[in-house]
Amino acid sequence: MKKLRVFSILLTLTLLTGLLSPYAAASGSGSAILDGMQVQAKAAILVDADYDEVLYEQNAHEKMYPASITKVMTCLLTLEAVDRGELTLEQVVTASSALHTGIGEGASTADIKEGEQLRIIDLLYAALIPSGNEACNVLAEAVSGSVTEFVARMNARAAELGMTGTHFSNTHGYHDDDHYTTAYDIYRMCRQAMEFETFRTIVSAKNYTMPATNFHPEERIVRSTNALISNFRVAGYIYEYATGIKTGHTPEAGYCLAASATKDGHTLLSVVMGCEREPGTTGSEGFLYFDETTRLLEWGFRNFSRRTILDDTALDIAEVEVTLSEQANYVAVRPEGSIVACLPNDLDAEDFTRSWTLDAESVEAPVEEGQVLGSITVSLNGKEYGSLPLVALNSVSRSELLYRLDRIQKFFDQLWVKLVLLAVLVLIVVLVLRRLFTRGGRGGGRRGGYAYSGASRYSGRRRR
Repeated sequence: MKKLRVFSILLTLTLLTGLLSPYAAASGSGSAILDGMQVQAKAAILVDADYDEVLYEQNAHEKMYPASITKVMTCLLTLEAVDRGELTLEQVVTASSALHTGIGEGASTADIKEGEQLRIIDLLYAALIPSGNEACNVLAEAVSGSVTEFVARMNARAAELGMTGTHFSNTHGYHDDDHYTTAYDIYRMCRQAMEFETFRTIVSAKNYTMPATNFHPEERIVRSTNALISNFRVAGYIYEYATGIKTGHTPEAGYCLAASATKDGHTLLSVVMGCEREPGTTGSEGFLYFDETTRLLEWGFRNFSRRTILDDTALDIAEVEVTLSEQANYVAVRPEGSIVACLPNDLDAEDFTRSWTLDAESVEAPVEEGQVLGSITVSLNGKEYGSLPLVALNSVSRSELLYRLDRIQKFFDQLWVKLVLLAVLVLIVVLVLRRLFTRGGRGGGRRGGYAYSGASRYSGRRRR
């Protein structure tokens, strides 16, 4: 008996452990391709940039430190100011004493000096290619007049872009506990910046030659920190399809990389954050954020394809009852349009769940072909992929006789009509009753009075 009790306890614990384990608690994505992917990073995201569709995410909405990926927002705001005509790329600005605001020791630099005069385009390259922190402060003053005002604009723009997990404290990403974002928010920021041709040109460049200035009498070459594009800093990570975007690293943030790649006309954008360097490696070895980014991008190109989940060929959805027609009692509905998504190659349209809602249980004729009668949504394991209106497959005509009879019935079904009819009926009854009682009372009085007075008058005369 005691052995049986121990066995029962062990069995219960085993079942509970299974239920509480992450693998048992989640039903999975429905795709072995998705479920088998794991990135060696604290957070990651992969997005189909052409259609703004998330293909993979790992802690993508968790708070992280962005380090120098911050510079994407600084350059985005600068390019937007240029686009509005507030600045030009050839405009020359002077670095002020605010040059090193918020920058501590060991920060990356483009060797810009206080009082140095540089063009906006050169400052953009200096910020994005060698990751010059001071270049960002110079751009901030050029755009907003002060670094403080510019940082406020950064946060306002982040809110506009839907970066709900982001707060900026400086222009460059030097560590500050109150300076944070998420992998998803970085994607939103980078996708917006990549709309600018100038930005795309800069972040895909291996190097850039900055012209001589009043503090640098000779040209200087700045080189990319992105090893997917350039071998200058670390070698062995070149990815032939890479088109950008920005690296970032601080002890608190770890190694971070926002990257984009285009292959066969298809563009993906990835973000990895909080990567570590492989222990014991030296030189160019062990930079996992480059390896993991390449692996993530290649995984996306290899395992996903754009396919139709639902379109107007689906004719077996539902039927809606039709009233006031002698032609048909029901009309079938079909989706209007199509839902197309970039899906793992091991998923089919049949794997998705369809759920629909009809606007009403029945509809009055006439029904026009294409008339909206409801909506349909497709989803898979809790993730919604889109919705379409449900429209009538064909037209249904109205019977005029049934229509007029229905209008008459509906007229008399109205409360005020019923009340009026009731009032009229009551009035009729009252009048009838009153007439009956009135006629009865008058007739009886005349007959009794006439007989009595007549008899009295004539009998008296006879006696005389």
